[in-house]
Amino acid sequence: MTFNFVKLPELDFDLNAENTDKGRYYNAPNGQKYPSVTTVLSAVTDKSFLIKWQERVGEKEAKKITQKAANRGTKLHKLSEDYLLGNLTDFKMKTLMPFDKMLFNQVRPNLDKFVTDVYCLEQALYSTQLKLAGRVDLIARWKDKITVVDFKTSIKEKKEEWIEHYFIQCSAYATMFTEITSLPIEDIVLVIATEEQLPQLFERKVYNYTEKLHKYINTYHQAAPN
Repeated sequence: MTFNFVKLPELDFDLNAENTDKGRYYNAPNGQKYPSVTTVLSAVTDKSFLIKWQERVGEKEAKKITQKAANRGTKLHKLSEDYLLGNLTDFKMKTLMPFDKMLFNQVRPNLDKFVTDVYCLEQALYSTQLKLAGRVDLIARWKDKITVVDFKTSIKEKKEEWIEHYFIQCSAYATMFTEITSLPIEDIVLVIATEEQLPQLFERKVYNYTEKLHKYINTYHQAAPN
């Protein structure tokens, strides 16, 4: 499978990131330092369920599970990136660990079926309007519409009410991309590969989450120290 990469001169840049005890910040070309999307959402979303889970399983086990999830997500992102770039050959596929191959094979059919032009792949983005930055997984033509595509992993299937922050995160990327390129994005796709081998695909609209995105950003900046 070959994907067509569309080069946009406006996106010919990268952003340096700094990890601090307050979260991740990006140095934008305009000299400003903007928090990452995940930093903002993490700071303002309700964590009571996470605290209860940590108390239930214990601190040591919680750290173990969290690290495993991070490693799982990193591997899937790398495999998806390599595949889109044409670097994941049949030989390399045969050498993958069975678990990694299982996760990727849940994502691959969607890429083959729905993706054509690729505009962004692990691309840094920022917005002077939102005062926000981040790095998007993929922006591509999905079913012939320019779409933000996000890859996630999970132990089991997710209920939609658990993952609203994923859609808000994607709406932020859509807004940043449009601000930089003037190309509008209305669509979000979330592809989740699970350890139960039950992949999930959510297709949603950006406008359903922009109001809450702005609310969260305002809350974050009001609470953030100068």
